[in-house]
Amino acid sequence: MDALRTHFDTIVIGSGPGGEGASIQLAKAGKSVAVVEKNCQVGGGCTHSGTIPSKALIEMVRQATEIRSSRLFDRGSQHLKITSAELLDGVMDVVDRQVREREGFYERNGVKVIEGHARFIDPHSIEISDGLGISRLFTADHFVIATGSHPYRPDDIDFNNPRIVDSDTVLQISHLPTTVTVYGAGVIGCEYASAFKDIGVKVNLVNTRERLLEFLDEEISNALSYHMRDEKGVLVRQNEEYERVEVNADAVVLHLKTGKIIKSEMLLWANGRSGNSAGMGLEDIGIEVDHRGNIAVNEAYQSVVPHIYAVGDIVGFPNLASAAYDQGRFAGTHIAEGNCEERLVKDIPTGIYTSPEISCLGRTEQELTEQRVPYEVGHSFFRHLARGQITNHKVGMLKLLFHRETLEILGIHCFGHNAAEILHIGQAIMSQPKPYNNVKYFINTTFNYPTMAEAYRVAALNGYNRL
Repeated sequence: MDALRTHFDTIVIGSGPGGEGASIQLAKAGKSVAVVEKNCQVGGGCTHSGTIPSKALIEMVRQATEIRSSRLFDRGSQHLKITSAELLDGVMDVVDRQVREREGFYERNGVKVIEGHARFIDPHSIEISDGLGISRLFTADHFVIATGSHPYRPDDIDFNNPRIVDSDTVLQISHLPTTVTVYGAGVIGCEYASAFKDIGVKVNLVNTRERLLEFLDEEISNALSYHMRDEKGVLVRQNEEYERVEVNADAVVLHLKTGKIIKSEMLLWANGRSGNSAGMGLEDIGIEVDHRGNIAVNEAYQSVVPHIYAVGDIVGFPNLASAAYDQGRFAGTHIAEGNCEERLVKDIPTGIYTSPEISCLGRTEQELTEQRVPYEVGHSFFRHLARGQITNHKVGMLKLLFHRETLEILGIHCFGHNAAEILHIGQAIMSQPKPYNNVKYFINTTFNYPTMAEAYRVAALNGYNRL
């Protein structure tokens, strides 16, 4: 590709999952594509500060926890210690590998990567400014905005203080605290609260809502709350809001509106995210953003300016890397072919990497009850499975929701070790058209024994026997 080229069929702004999905899809369709990335390495927040580093950290903590609880090493392993430097080294090894993978994708597909910050000059032109202050003008027939999001930071909290961190800076801490308060019990807050507790840090988890992860099936949410509080020893404060944050020489003090005061060595702020839309000149071309910096799009991911698309965290819910990648692919397909398979990302799995994991797909019991859908529920508890007993992963369950008359699978909810992997077995059947989406599939299928996959047969029989 000509290094001096300034016009492209499509310019994608952001090289995270959404940007990658769009650019590779368009390149494979024969379009000339450029990706603008403000950082010196591709991958976006997902690779450098979000999904990849946080899950790498969580996995290392899980491995250390399993060594401590092993039946074979139940003496000296109890005193196994992990330092922040060791964690960071492990995280950066994974990040570096991911960056090299991503760079290879762009290179092999002939996608030009341009470093710098993009700002719209007019609907078909952007100015890209690099770190040296040098600006260049580029034009395109279409644009895809995939700039992601960043942690929401209230103005009255001093994030320059080393005792106060968010999900972008928590992995930069020089040492592990003895106590941490996590403010915000969404996915990120619950994941980090679980990880910190597993490496021996005392954790306070402050939830601004009535229960943890309210979008989950209530039984799964309650199971997580019980495990966090009673099994791990996390101090969970539900339905609380902060009034102010005070930082002393030896601690950070969180004052709640109810009068409660929580003192800890570090505060991890995990209460919401905002879209990375500032400074892009969007308002000058007629694209408005909401109070969280997000761009409104239609079912084909088009903004109010039809040739400018937006995908990923910049459009808000569901704020998942997996969804962002697919949104990017479908936006790319719409640009190249004029059609969009947006329906494919309406029912996507959720993976939450607490300890143990949570994963779900489809509707909850509460939604089915509100919608007056006749359903039945089947359970399989991991403590009863031979594989769960062998691997010592006895905490958790698989829950199937299915229609009482058609036997169609309506929801899959899993809480336990490797839940994010186990869920995909059910997803494959749930995605089939009628009559193949049927709970009887699990009853009539032979599963390897002993496996965790056998949970599907147990849960299916448990529910079917109630009919």
